[in-house]
Amino acid sequence: MRIFVLNGPNLNTLGTRNPEVYGTETLDDVEARCARRAAEHGATVECYQTNHEGELVELIQRARSEAEGIVLNAGAYTHTSVAIHDALEYAETPTVEVHISNVHRREAFRRTSYVSPQSDAVIAGAGTLGYELAIEYLVERHQKRDTPSTRSNGLPFDRIKDLRDITFEDKNPSA
Repeated sequence: MRIFVLNGPNLNTLGTRNPEVYGTETLDDVEARCARRAAEHGATVECYQTNHEGELVELIQRARSEAEGIVLNAGAYTHTSVAIHDALEYAETPTVEVHISNVHRREAFRRTSYVSPQSDAVIAGAGTLGYELAIEYLVERHQKRDTPSTRSNGLPFDRIKDLRDITFEDKNPSA
């Protein structure tokens, strides 16, 4: 399994930019962690970082034919880029959106994501460990790829013919 780890603008400054928010690990450290975690599962990663939106779009498009998963920290483009949203839609590749900081505890504009609607999972606020968690998720999903799609709300829509087919297990049955 090959996973693209894609980092957007300013992530090349990890370790020196706002270490109180993003930590002291460098992008090289993060990429090494990703490679180790992937190797533990027999997978490989290809890591890229760019400050240019069009280049990030091209990498996402390449993933359609060259990767079985995407770990994406689009940086500031998360909150502004319809082009990245559309590229992810085109790629049809399992994607995990990653944010080192908890974007929901920061400025209001960071709570909008054009990436999330095209992502299978979102990890925010776990620090650089989030990248490893994303790889774990993608590997497990790849191993279970014969199971129905759960991209929307966790329901296997490809197997539901009628809303009456949906049943929910009662986790707290009354006696």
